[in-house]
Amino acid sequence: MDPTGATPAWPDSYGRVILDEIDSTMREAARRAPHLTGPTWIMARHQTAAHGRRGRPWQSPAGNFAATLLLRPDDPPGRAALRSFSSAVAVYQALSTCIAAERLSLKWPNDVLLDGGKVAGILLESSGYGTRLNWLAIGIGVNLVAAPDIAAVEPRALPPVSLKGQGAQALDAEDLLYRLAVCFAAQEKTFRDFGFDPIRRLWLRHASHLGQVITARTAREEITGTFETVDEAGNLVLVTPESRQAIPAAEVFF
Repeated sequence: MDPTGATPAWPDSYGRVILDEIDSTMREAARRAPHLTGPTWIMARHQTAAHGRRGRPWQSPAGNFAATLLLRPDDPPGRAALRSFSSAVAVYQALSTCIAAERLSLKWPNDVLLDGGKVAGILLESSGYGTRLNWLAIGIGVNLVAAPDIAAVEPRALPPVSLKGQGAQALDAEDLLYRLAVCFAAQEKTFRDFGFDPIRRLWLRHASHLGQVITARTAREEITGTFETVDEAGNLVLVTPESRQAIPAAEVFF
């Protein structure tokens, strides 16, 4: 991570809590939110009731990585949510320290791929009123040693994979937490100093299927078009024969 070969220190001002077992790091972050004043990583060696997007169960076998970063961003909700891209870039960078970067890619809106299969997912949850956020929780799950049962995956979804299953070097959860915290802190500094654009450009550099035809399924319809870019608001931009569409939320299929 450091071109000089030196080991970076744990980032200043970021706390960390490591638990043996918990229902969910996202739920634990919500419970601790009223009492935490600074950004804090909460990692669990085992989760008993993990969940993904839209409340879907998230399989979390022992040995895999499960952590939530709790932040108190001084941003409106839409801007705060752009940290899903910062997080994806940080996961990409952390994993590229133990596996060839060209085998990794990023899938809009919040997945990290290894050899074309899903190796990591990111989930954002928040609490607040109107334009003010009390806190933002960024949940990150990485398949280090085992991938979920393929039967639990939606038929059109990409197959889940694990680092171990794809022949990556051994990496335990606490080691990944350290690498990820260092990478995220650097992305957060960029975000605060220069805004979303450099994060967006870096994300696009590693985007899967950029310039190719993909399908986005929203709550109302499916849209198939060429993946042109991600815009300044984080929307997926597809070009179809009829129009150019900016899509704020959808599930993407290749």
